[in-house]
Amino acid sequence: MFLWATQGQIPNDPASLAAGKTAYEVHCAFCHGRGDDGFAANLVSPNLPHAPSDNSLFNIIKNGIPGSDMPASLGLSDADGWKIAAFVRSLGRSAPQSVPGDPTKGAASFKGKCAGCHMVNGAGGRNGPDLSDIGAKRSPSNLKTSILEPNASLVPGWSVAKVSMADGTTVSGVKLNEDQFAIMIREGNGKIHNIDKSKTKNIDRSAKSSMPTYQGRIQDAELTDLISYLFSLRGGM
Repeated sequence: MFLWATQGQIPNDPASLAAGKTAYEVHCAFCHGRGDDGFAANLVSPNLPHAPSDNSLFNIIKNGIPGSDMPASLGLSDADGWKIAAFVRSLGRSAPQSVPGDPTKGAASFKGKCAGCHMVNGAGGRNGPDLSDIGAKRSPSNLKTSILEPNASLVPGWSVAKVSMADGTTVSGVKLNEDQFAIMIREGNGKIHNIDKSKTKNIDRSAKSSMPTYQGRIQDAELTDLISYLFSLRGGM
């Protein structure tokens, strides 16, 4: 059952903040790290896109974000939820993370290397995730991993499937949907196939990213500039 809290207040006493830090390490640190170095949303920000109010922050901690990779915190008490919220807000009061590099040069690199598949603010391709607010969601270290080792940092919903048809042909691309009777694949050229499973011979759902690795294909300085640009994308914040 999905429940929304109605009212509440973040505690501000030192004991609650310390307890919130401990609970955060149990429930949240696996994905968010120290707040700015995990593979989930960067929390070292005074403005969290999905949590503009303290009540909405508590609700996300307790219930997650439907349709995203942020799960509900099963077994977490309301009291601990508010204490975690207090600790998260304290992260937002920390000095914002700074990254080296030139975002202007990084934007040019993005246009040349990434815009064919990724969209930013309505411009670009659709074969990869929209990156308009990626800087608010991912840390610089995770962005680097995603560029150099995309299979180590998979974005939910963007894994690749290879379908071998009974007639000997194959279809490969991002798996958009699948049920008992059919699987929907989008090829790199944007063409979408809704495939009847009765006509398939094999479906390989190996958990691989549709993004190619840039390991050995991008210079350190260019990579630094690209990460600087990506981290600056905040979705209009």
